[in-house]
Amino acid sequence: MAEIDEQIVDATPEDDGEDDAYALNRKAVAAILYAVDIDDRDKLTELMEPLHAADIADLLEQINSYDRARLIRLYDREFDGEILSELEESVREEVLGILSPQVLAEAVRELDSDDVVDLVEDLEEDQQDAILNALDESDRLAVQQALSYPEGSAGRLMQREVVMAPEHWNVGQAIDHLRGSENLPDQFYHIILVDPRLHPIGNVTLGRLMAARRDVLLADLTEDMFRTIPVDQDEEDVAYAFNQYHLISAAVVDDEGRLVGQITIDDAMIVLDEEHEEDILRLAGVGESSLADRVVDTVKGRFPWLAVNLVTAILASMVISQFDVVIAQFVALAVLMPIVASMGGNAGTQSLTVAVRAIATRDLTGSNVWRVIRREVLVGLANGVFFAVAMGIIGLIWFNSFGLALVIGAAMVINLVVAGLAGTVIPVLLDKFGVDPALASGAFVTTVTDVVGFFAFLGFAALYLL
Repeated sequence: MAEIDEQIVDATPEDDGEDDAYALNRKAVAAILYAVDIDDRDKLTELMEPLHAADIADLLEQINSYDRARLIRLYDREFDGEILSELEESVREEVLGILSPQVLAEAVRELDSDDVVDLVEDLEEDQQDAILNALDESDRLAVQQALSYPEGSAGRLMQREVVMAPEHWNVGQAIDHLRGSENLPDQFYHIILVDPRLHPIGNVTLGRLMAARRDVLLADLTEDMFRTIPVDQDEEDVAYAFNQYHLISAAVVDDEGRLVGQITIDDAMIVLDEEHEEDILRLAGVGESSLADRVVDTVKGRFPWLAVNLVTAILASMVISQFDVVIAQFVALAVLMPIVASMGGNAGTQSLTVAVRAIATRDLTGSNVWRVIRREVLVGLANGVFFAVAMGIIGLIWFNSFGLALVIGAAMVINLVVAGLAGTVIPVLLDKFGVDPALASGAFVTTVTDVVGFFAFLGFAALYLL
């Protein structure tokens, strides 16, 4: 059994055929499922014991619904609340429906208030009530107050468990308080100094606290960098502040500046990671989704953007139809058209991705937008000239037509310049009008590059070849 435990914890590419050192060992997963098959709870508990909550969550997400239900029921009271906070939302809802009320109650009692809020905020009212009723009264009130804040705000993200001390305390008083307290958070990085009205005035790191003499005042140990987060601030702005100013934790204050909670770096980085993932998915037109989603939900998420793409494709086809006479006389145009469109689309996507990311990180602003646009246009021009020469040579060799080589070369230059321009300007304009550039830019940029590419290529062909 010890050998199996080691396989679970120390999965390597050599023993499991995986490139990811942190991937679950397939042999260990098979052993866990075998324990479920033979209904051996003791063996299942022993196999699951070495696994981190995040690994157990990965396991539950990767197996099918039937095995997932059997595993959870057999695991029973060993189920840890941390596992729930690590699960994807769609799988989490399924797991909550499988857990018995007693096991669920025990699991959620172990969680910090911010994890409980994250757990219940997207659930149906009856499921919310079941979880809230499992909490102690003080914890339930803290969660209910957090749920009263706007979705996606600092109030939803924060945890109520904080370590604070009066501004006049010294190191010895703070250490004695910490040692005598029975309700310290499992993890914390700062002691927050507050005035008599509970207004936070500074942070003292645990490192400075432990290195100082007992008679040193806490006020003399505060960090130079101290920022508070308004309780109604958008969580994207919170994540940006943590990333920009290298924060580890930050005090959250209400409208009157009083301390109501704190946000730690792990929660801020989760938001940052979710925003990055959301931007990538939206750029691909798939919205929020996961591998555990049902077919029906996946179809609903992707269908609207495929419909938009169909409309843009029809628009590009209408441009092509205006030059049917030219295409009929020069069949080579039909062969080369996809090349022009594809190069423009890829170049536009490159500029678009850079622009959307820069907008999200607030690196692209009004002060540098024209410099960035100029750079992308010049990049498009340079690439356009290079590939125009390459395609001109290919066209000349392929179709033995100098005129056709000139036409595709000129169209290539124009389309790549327009792609660089559209890929930067369109997301900037959408952001200015309050539309998420990651959500809508792709369709617009693709339409512009297709229409311009076809029009330039076929238009030059009509003027020069006929």
